[in-house]
Amino acid sequence: MPAERLPTGIASIDRLLGGGLETDSITELYGEGGSGKTLFCLEVAHRVARDGRWVLYIDTEGVSVDRLHQIAGESLDRILKRFLLSTPKNLEEQSRAVSTACALAREGKRPVGLIIVDSATFYYRLSLSGVDEDDARQALSLELADLVATALQAHVSVVVTNQVWRNLRDGTLEPLGGSFVNHVAKTILRFERLSGPRRKVVLVKHRSLPEGAAEFRITSSGLDGGAGG
Repeated sequence: MPAERLPTGIASIDRLLGGGLETDSITELYGEGGSGKTLFCLEVAHRVARDGRWVLYIDTEGVSVDRLHQIAGESLDRILKRFLLSTPKNLEEQSRAVSTACALAREGKRPVGLIIVDSATFYYRLSLSGVDEDDARQALSLELADLVATALQAHVSVVVTNQVWRNLRDGTLEPLGGSFVNHVAKTILRFERLSGPRRKVVLVKHRSLPEGAAEFRITSSGLDGGAGG
């Protein structure tokens, strides 16, 4: 059976994804700072909370409530009632936050529609080349395994954003975390900056769709991906 889709509300990206985010797997977003990853997460979170389902948002980099207000407008208070935000200060706290979010989604007392970890690799990156690198890699692997199991069991969309590093051999930007992160994510989207408010999303990996690309614009009230259809 094809996976169900969670519409993002951004027409160009929904077309690229065949209707939206899959609800039984992890979607990975990666790209340089300012490419629109967090804004995309807030846009989808707003849509899910607006429709009456819960959003479990784990934020390691400082999400902008002001930006969410711009997207939600007068409905902000209603949106925040369906918005559980965790702000871990280290990788250990992040692991606990992921475990809690997964438990809440699986128990079914709340209608959870979306889990977001933004960014999943922020604290992992801080551990690279240090004495805690192996422990950090194991912690990240366990978090992702828990998120995969939760997506499958609870039929909830999971989005993780990823930081990048520059490959000195060819100058390309690559996602952190190595092959394990890329393996567990069934959908991988690369976000790219274009001129002005324009951004590009490249579908790098999908289990049932061909590679492709879409564009959107960052506006004062959210992301604009053109007309639906």
